[in-house]
Amino acid sequence: MKKIGLVTITYNSAHVIEPFIQCVLNQTHTNFILYIIDNISSDNTLELVKKYSDNRIVIIANAKNEGVAKGNNQGIVQAMKDGCDELLIINNDVEFEYTLLEKLSRQLVELNCSLVAPKMMYYPETNLIWWAGTKFKEREGCMTHHIGIQQEDKGQFDNIEKMDYAPTCCVLMKKEVVEDIGLMDEKYFAYYDDTDFFYRIYKQGKYQLYYYPFIQFYHKVGGLSNMKKGSAKKFKFNDFYIRLFTRNHVYYLKKHQNFYGWFNILYFFFRMNLRFLFSGKYNRNLKTFFLLQKSYFEGLGM
Repeated sequence: MKKIGLVTITYNSAHVIEPFIQCVLNQTHTNFILYIIDNISSDNTLELVKKYSDNRIVIIANAKNEGVAKGNNQGIVQAMKDGCDELLIINNDVEFEYTLLEKLSRQLVELNCSLVAPKMMYYPETNLIWWAGTKFKEREGCMTHHIGIQQEDKGQFDNIEKMDYAPTCCVLMKKEVVEDIGLMDEKYFAYYDDTDFFYRIYKQGKYQLYYYPFIQFYHKVGGLSNMKKGSAKKFKFNDFYIRLFTRNHVYYLKKHQNFYGWFNILYFFFRMNLRFLFSGKYNRNLKTFFLLQKSYFEGLGM
């Protein structure tokens, strides 16, 4: 068994942390360490975690909210110091089958690849797909359009395929990927840090990600950040998500430093304002409108 370091970030995660830990501790692949990086939760998250007397759980309690990107980096660095061969970056607002680690680790060998991620379903709408792969398109600025999102799962995406991006709510990778590509860009704080990471992998062209659909994996989308309120299909974004998503979208495209990056920055300005007016995903008021504009130009200045 390879030694796997699981890295997860908690921030007021008391409502989701126990089912997650149960899924981890019941894994058939037992050679792992779970690194819980807590960004100064104000609820009883740490109290719940400390109830589990398992020496495979390591808590890193930050004195302030360091964000997702830095939190992941903290866990990754510690896992590599502890001799972990593989790294699983995973959210804790998820539930999954007890063979997750076993199956993903085996696929790294059988597919001769460096990264692998499972099909991800919504929760509690467990028959609804959230992610079934992503392939970058240079002309669109290498955005993370989810294949199959909000489609009913009828097996239409049950093929093992090469992909360009996977959300870091669950992706297993060999430690060599991080040793070569580097850590997450901590400027993002949250959102697009994983997009940036996979774009760097994509541009280098040395490591291959595969999508593996034969695992039960369920994501409580927005369960940690409360990024939106409502169902999987009808919801409103909150201010935290609007600011960081908008700012980081622009920063990500700016880092490309090419024609498609700058073109899509301009295109995004018009698209975000049209979405504000017509998508139904935003509260249509002056406060939200000005937040969008401010966040856009903040991204340009990063």
